Amino acid sequence: MPTRILPAGADPDAVRSLTTLLSQLPDAEPQPPAGDSTELVDTLARLAAESVGELPEVVVVHERIGPVPALELVREIALRFPAVGVVLVTTDASPGLFAAAMDAGARGLVALPLSYEELAGRVQAVAQWSTGVRRHLGHGADVTGGAGGTVVTVSGAKGGTGATLTAVQLALAAQASGRATVLVDLDLQTGDIASYLDIQFRRSVVDLAAITDISPRVLADAVFRHDTGLTLLLAPGEGERGEEVTDRAARQIVSALRARYEIVVVDCGSQLSGAGAVAVETADTALLVTTPDVIAVRAAKRTVRMWDRLQIRKAEETTVVVNRNARTTEIQPALIQRITGTALARTAVPANFRELQGVVDAGRLHELDGRSTVKQALWALAGELGLVKAGEGTHRGTGRGAAGLRRRKE
Repeated sequence: MPTRILPAGADPDAVRSLTTLLSQLPDAEPQPPAGDSTELVDTLARLAAESVGELPEVVVVHERIGPVPALELVREIALRFPAVGVVLVTTDASPGLFAAAMDAGARGLVALPLSYEELAGRVQAVAQWSTGVRRHLGHGADVTGGAGGTVVTVSGAKGGTGATLTAVQLALAAQASGRATVLVDLDLQTGDIASYLDIQFRRSVVDLAAITDISPRVLADAVFRHDTGLTLLLAPGEGERGEEVTDRAARQIVSALRARYEIVVVDCGSQLSGAGAVAVETADTALLVTTPDVIAVRAAKRTVRMWDRLQIRKAEETTVVVNRNARTTEIQPALIQRITGTALARTAVPANFRELQGVVDAGRLHELDGRSTVKQALWALAGELGLVKAGEGTHRGTGRGAAGLRRRKE
């Protein structure tokens, strides 16, 4: 049986040379190379969604890859696709880097300039390891680890568009349908999920920032269990501590949550931080909430362009949610879609703040009446995004939305 090998690197010449050498290996079947970390993870997620058997046995990562650093990328692949063996190609073959690569989850390291004998020996050994793992787990086992959890980020085009309201209600809808759900506040300086749900807390996402190995027990100590059954990972009470949550820490935290929960809803706020950028980049679905007014729509377009320039997410991979929509509004959702170049959620949230004012002022957003048109729309949005279990029909009293669309990366 041929060994499927997926090379990845940002330098076209280096990747071409690597692919040529890999094609000379016995029983090797090189796959089309991935040009950056986002493309590589997206490819693996898509193949895993089709069938575990579609995943390559070996992924060869060149040290010159981005935007995610090579070691961080290796760590993410090892967490999300544990039966895929990763080989790191690098100019630094020192014991220190070797140890760091092994700690990250790599199965081998090959030094540059490439040697046919060294590359062949390492790839064959890793392929045998991968095959053995899959045989041990069996065809019916879940060999994709944390890849099963769905991550949805909610960002605001600007402040006040309703991103936190949307994130909270999506998480409540998913939890009410019986799915293990965690709501994460990555609006690190001005996060107010705790205020919306009227809770006092001691632990926050900052407590996980310095931990390199986030075990289930460590994670359980950091989260807050709400009366609704919803699990919360909150922003720090002191906004200046948000700087402690680095890009690397955010990647590890999101990966750990993905492995533990069925649904991970992340409120990223309206200002882009390094942690928020990581969440948006790795999310299965990235929502951008806007209102149908000129200022907010311009802000949405500006945000989409910035994400594209920073290689965080392409416009067509972003879904715009229109909040406070009304038939009399001059700017309709279809126009917003054309202006931003994004996908558009079929469900628009109606403008009816009077339904919200009482529960917002009381900090009891989870007690929003099931007859509320705003709640019904947001829970229907949860169904459209596939966050509720199949078979959960729309119910006027609870606001449950029908389960719906497939995930973005299928």
